[in-house]
Amino acid sequence: MFSWLLPLALALLLLALLLKLHLLRRDLDALAAQLAQRMDQDSNNPLFLPSRDPALRRLAVVLDRQLRQLRQTRLRYENGDRELKAAITNISHDLRTPLTAICGYLELLEAETADSAATRRYLSTIRNRTQAMTDLTEELFRYSVILSTQEDLPRAQVCLNDVLEESLVSFYPALTQAGITPQVQLTQQRVLRQLNREALSRVYGNILSNALKYSAGDLRVTLSDSGAITFSNAAPALDEVQVGRLFDRFFTVEAARHSSGLGLSISKTLVEKMGGQITAAYEKQVLSIHVAFDP
Repeated sequence: MFSWLLPLALALLLLALLLKLHLLRRDLDALAAQLAQRMDQDSNNPLFLPSRDPALRRLAVVLDRQLRQLRQTRLRYENGDRELKAAITNISHDLRTPLTAICGYLELLEAETADSAATRRYLSTIRNRTQAMTDLTEELFRYSVILSTQEDLPRAQVCLNDVLEESLVSFYPALTQAGITPQVQLTQQRVLRQLNREALSRVYGNILSNALKYSAGDLRVTLSDSGAITFSNAAPALDEVQVGRLFDRFFTVEAARHSSGLGLSISKTLVEKMGGQITAAYEKQVLSIHVAFDP
């Protein structure tokens, strides 16, 4: 007589479970959507769940607490980064004025000083040190300007081959003076991208300057049909940990102690502003820097 009750009860139980799963999925989807919105927007609104499920409510409370902590950490980072940018800009401005005056007085001193080998040697040393300080100051200033510029770089159609060849030609005297004869292998196909030509030239220049600092006497530059650019050279003075930090701002190693530690950091910032990727690899004491821009 009651043989139909058991299947009915099982059917009702299954229906209840399906309804429960549906409600849980709906609430989890709503929670995921709110999380995505909170990550994209600076909002202090708490996460809201219409569900009465105690486990989901506890999850929402924990996630809301973590979001508040993450927001506070991000605000501290953004404020610290702004302060650092402002400090770099101010220091650069403060240093440029006295350095300009020093360079001017050096020129007057060189014109007036008695002609002796020792005097010329001392003046040359002062001139070299002053020029190094000037270069570092300009590097700091350019870096602060790049960081403070929020707008996208203006772009136009650029041939990667042409800009790379120009950069190599401009660095050729410095490379040969350092005993480096670059091996260049560029595709015959013109590789065109929508980029900022001046920024791209600066990226190439900074990477070539890096080769001057770390190379053990060689440099290989390749440009493939796909637009991938690779700069590689033997660099026994480096290790994998140092290579992993090459793009960190102000990072230098003993082999490049006269560097500001900003060249590759500037390159990374510029490449990313143009929608590209730049990476470094170290294998068998060979440093390789790869640059790629999507078509």
